[in-house]
Amino acid sequence: MVADIAYLQDQQASLSNMREVFGRQRAAFRGAPMPDADQRIRQLKALKAALLAHQSQLIEAIDTDFGRRSADETRLAEILPAIEGINYALKNLRSWMKPSRRRVGMAFQPGKARVIYQPLGVVGIIVPWNYPLYLAMGPLTTALAAGNRAMIKMSESTPATAEVFASMLATVFEDEQVAVITGEAEVGQAFSQLPFDHLLFTGGTGIGRHVMRAAADNLTPVTLELGGKSPAIVSADVPIKDAAERIAFGKGLNAGQTCVAPDYVLCPAARVDALVEALRRQFSSFYPTLADNRDYTQIINPRQYKRLLDYLGDAINRGARVIEINPAGEDLTQTRVLPPTLLLNVNDDMKVMQEEIFGPLLPIVPYNSLSEALDYIADRPRPLALYYFGYDKAEQQRLMEQTHAGGMCINDTVFHVAQDDMPFGGVGPSGMGHYHGHEGFLTFSKAKGVYIKQRYNGARPIYPPYGGALLKMIYKLFIK
Repeated sequence: MVADIAYLQDQQASLSNMREVFGRQRAAFRGAPMPDADQRIRQLKALKAALLAHQSQLIEAIDTDFGRRSADETRLAEILPAIEGINYALKNLRSWMKPSRRRVGMAFQPGKARVIYQPLGVVGIIVPWNYPLYLAMGPLTTALAAGNRAMIKMSESTPATAEVFASMLATVFEDEQVAVITGEAEVGQAFSQLPFDHLLFTGGTGIGRHVMRAAADNLTPVTLELGGKSPAIVSADVPIKDAAERIAFGKGLNAGQTCVAPDYVLCPAARVDALVEALRRQFSSFYPTLADNRDYTQIINPRQYKRLLDYLGDAINRGARVIEINPAGEDLTQTRVLPPTLLLNVNDDMKVMQEEIFGPLLPIVPYNSLSEALDYIADRPRPLALYYFGYDKAEQQRLMEQTHAGGMCINDTVFHVAQDDMPFGGVGPSGMGHYHGHEGFLTFSKAKGVYIKQRYNGARPIYPPYGGALLKMIYKLFIK
């Protein structure tokens, strides 16, 4: 009872603090609604310096939250792209901020048309647990580049990371500029109900629906970065080793706990056995041991580990053939280490083919023609990513034109996310809106059209009372 009371008091304190910070950010933005380029650049440089100074603490904190997280994967998949994103914004910010000139029609001369890019105000960012640093830093970078203030809700599943991240930001920002919010699900729900000027959520589709409903009450625009079942298609003639190497990397990264990880593989029926053997060899080469291998990340927590075991058990009960890749034959039952596992003979009744896997389970689905593979994808919700392996340029073009996904790689996996000059975002059930790079700046800006007229009023001839030869001539010239 005492513990329950203390918990409720902590939650209430968190909620009260969150609302108070939101109010102060709104007031601060009202007092300085258009930071100039120099101010934004100083903020981004300070953010970069803080990240570089705290990288060791962040790596250790993420490792603590996961129980074991590859330090190199944290550097490669979180710190490196975060730094690259800041560098890209610094390089391009002044050009992004310039008003763009637009054409004024002859009927409205003399006049000028401009689009100016204004900060929206206070931006809310909801961060998932799988990449808690990069998925906070990426949106924060473009929100600051656009001149906004930001509140960041960290996942309750990564408390150590949240603590270090909050401490890092506090070294360079007052909470009127950037604030980190922590707390359990109740705090997260209340966070999504605040009347932000924009809300960006990264996470599961189910929670994304709740976030969008909450935002709708305030007419808050949202960017939803969700997920889904991202397919990898192996063509009939690509060297099987090439495909297996790149699929294994994308699936093994963070032990498959990646929103753009290959969720399942579509493979020509005649090549399935060869692909299985190539994947087995490749995973074994990447991770010759698992129990104490610092290169292989553990499943984040017992709940996620149990979820994956439930998917696996359901697939086995429904007839799947399981190929576990545990090269050293280690006993992993007392850990949350889940080996890379291939699943054959899968069907749509299995949970593993209905839900986003978010772990190192990899179903392989045979197909007999590329058209059949494309129909298989088109019959299902549009994914966040799609991967095609084949060197035929005509087939590559066909895949680009005839499939829908948030993003795509040809002959690779996951690396499209790290391209700062491309937008990143889902489509349909895998999300809406874009960010990264210029698209992130635009997402967090209001592109305001401005029509400018000076002393001479060329519109006077069309004012009432209507009629006369001039108005008839205007109709004749322009209504045709």
